[in-house]
Amino acid sequence: MQTTFVLTILVGAPIVAVLSLGTPLPTWAARVEFAVRVGAVVWVVVALAVFGYAWRFDAGDGGRDSD
Repeated sequence: MQTTFVLTILVGAPIVAVLSLGTPLPTWAARVEFAVRVGAVVWVVVALAVFGYAWRFDAGDGGRDSD
């Protein structure tokens, strides 16, 4: 969960900033709506990537059997 949060901030902030350059955002409400919409997509993509990585590799349990 912490990994997802940190990666979403690190990856999402530059993506939102770059995409906002070509979009007219005249009001604060428009800016917030844009950031939420793009940020939600970024969060889902990052969350799925982190889940897939954890599922495929170590998953944080040290590779031990649960028995």
